[in-house]
Amino acid sequence: MIETDILIIGAGPTGLFTVFEAGLLKLKCHLIDALPQPGGQCSELYPKKPIYDIPGFPEVLAGDLVDNLMEQIKPFQPGFTLGERAEDIDKLEDGTFIVTTNKGTKHHANAVAIAGGLGSFEPRKPQIVGIENYEDRGVAYMIKDPEAYRDKKVVIAGGGDSALDWSIFLANVAQEVTLVHRREEFRGALDSVEKVQELVTQNKINLITPAEVTDVKGTDKVESVTITIHDEAKRFQEIECDAFVPLFGLSPKLGPIANWGLEIEKNAIKVDNTLDYQTNIPGIYAIGDVNTYPGKLKLILCGFHEATLMCQSVYQRMNPNKKYVLKYTTVGGIDGFDGSRKEAEKAVIKKIGS
Repeated sequence: MIETDILIIGAGPTGLFTVFEAGLLKLKCHLIDALPQPGGQCSELYPKKPIYDIPGFPEVLAGDLVDNLMEQIKPFQPGFTLGERAEDIDKLEDGTFIVTTNKGTKHHANAVAIAGGLGSFEPRKPQIVGIENYEDRGVAYMIKDPEAYRDKKVVIAGGGDSALDWSIFLANVAQEVTLVHRREEFRGALDSVEKVQELVTQNKINLITPAEVTDVKGTDKVESVTITIHDEAKRFQEIECDAFVPLFGLSPKLGPIANWGLEIEKNAIKVDNTLDYQTNIPGIYAIGDVNTYPGKLKLILCGFHEATLMCQSVYQRMNPNKKYVLKYTTVGGIDGFDGSRKEAEKAVIKKIGS
């Protein structure tokens, strides 16, 4: 059983920043995310795309924003349960909660903050008959451990950042990398497109466009794929491979959370925005893109604001007879759970003149 003060469901920017605001209140956090790494959409879908509306950053890459948030919360030592989806929730008699993931990991918390962005992400699967028979036997919809592909023949399908970035990375890991895309143009970062082109020239990546994988073959595991090449002759090509990784992005779904008894409106969780973004179940909050209320804006900076007020509410929930006195970090500094301390330099008191 993992014990924590606030259990955060969703490790995107809003969930990560919650750790910082909770840490200022001496509240411990643990995060659950179905993705294999923190960062949510920023890490999984567009790590190299710039964001222009983060205060203090005229421009910041989504991946860099996540890296900065991870560095910011490091002193507060958050725990992570990654690659697992929050499945069931039980409210105990004392008002605390136990949340169990799809893999059976149990978490006990005083409060639950749902910061799941647009919901749990489900991979967009290609329309290939029988592909589900090869899942976890050569077919994967996201890459969790690149070493699993060392010295193997890998076929990647897709035309976005994930497909480009993993093709580049695996070019130095796998025995052979083939990238298949239905168009000749790619929708990824320019430097990634140029890098792939360079690796194609060096014969480190086999590029097949415009084409798509239309069949997967094998006895007990993936042994080959059939590629339909969309030229005038509409040719077919069969390629021997050990793995097929279609990277067509992720489809957001509210998932099992929709069955927790929360008030839902248009696939979002209704909250009380007049006070603390609490749901209709006391002790369960929803912050960021996953919630809805009058005037809601789905912006990262709004999620940061919601996280801040939510943490204040959790503090009062856990300390009903204790009044919290707000101190600016410029005055109070930051005391990390790891024993570290950050504070502004003290003013020097010195007499001027004789």
